[in-house]
Amino acid sequence: MDECAVINASPLIFLARSGHLALLPQFARRLLVPQPVAEEISRRGEQDVTAQALRTDRAYTVTPVAGIPPFIEQWGLGGGESAVLALAQATAGAVAVMDDLMARRCAAALGIPVRGTLGIVLAAKKNGFIPLARPVLEDMVRGGMFLSRQVLDEALRRVGE
Repeated sequence: MDECAVINASPLIFLARSGHLALLPQFARRLLVPQPVAEEISRRGEQDVTAQALRTDRAYTVTPVAGIPPFIEQWGLGGGESAVLALAQATAGAVAVMDDLMARRCAAALGIPVRGTLGIVLAAKKNGFIPLARPVLEDMVRGGMFLSRQVLDEALRRVGE
């Protein structure tokens, strides 16, 4: 289990929509949601399942971000991705949880460990939190997450499914 995860909107949204948001607290002791990410999610409306979870689930701590370092700004990422990377960089032992490819490349350039939504599900399977990854991944695909058949098959092969 990681000490701290700084989470972007897409993992929160896909896990909440599919009914599997409870996987994130199994992944890290502290779950930080940067303020810009929380604001992005709250704009989805009060009835949105992800917005409701952020308001009511004490596992998630909405955290202000002091500023975006120039190196991160140079990547031209979205506000949420930039905030996740800035907070992860400023938080010792943090892993960034995000799916955006450019943001993941920026994280790699900064030496910030990254895990995507798919990686959260695979880790949950490997650690015995869920018996099978396939139903969870299929739920997320039904909820709007795009996974090519090749990526899905390779991921499931990695966890013996």
